[in-house]
Amino acid sequence: MSEVIRVGMADYKICDMSQKISTLGLGSCLGVVIYERPTGITGMAHVMLPDSKRISSENNRKKFVDTCLQDMYEDLLERDVRPDRLVAKIAGGAKMFSRKMSNEFLNIGAQNYLAVCKKLALFNIPVVAEDIGGACSRTIVFDPATEELSIRVVQSEGIQEYII
Repeated sequence: MSEVIRVGMADYKICDMSQKISTLGLGSCLGVVIYERPTGITGMAHVMLPDSKRISSENNRKKFVDTCLQDMYEDLLERDVRPDRLVAKIAGGAKMFSRKMSNEFLNIGAQNYLAVCKKLALFNIPVVAEDIGGACSRTIVFDPATEELSIRVVQSEGIQEYII
């Protein structure tokens, strides 16, 4: 059985094809998986907020889409991945805090999603699969050997599991 690398909230990690990589508690946060075909070198980020420029007192670069994905991308390049072989899968971005409110300012999940798409487009990294939105938290596990992103959602109706 392969080792599972755990990615905490406001963090990212890199793994290779001999490992799996996972994060849990993706509510409005996003799990962003960037991997190189066919080597399986993979980065997974658990980002919380879209833009580091909105909060000047915060110094954790891994909390924000713009700075975390920049750092993870540079880390992947340092491992000799070819940028033209990178693809992404995304999960999370639920509307956790504003289910009963129509104010989109409170929909951090949607803001995170737009920020991730913008940053990936800047890097010319296509999104090959996504599971976005809803109102439930997700746990994800990515297997670089199979390129499968397993998603587990706990809802009032029970547990739902699927692969993208």
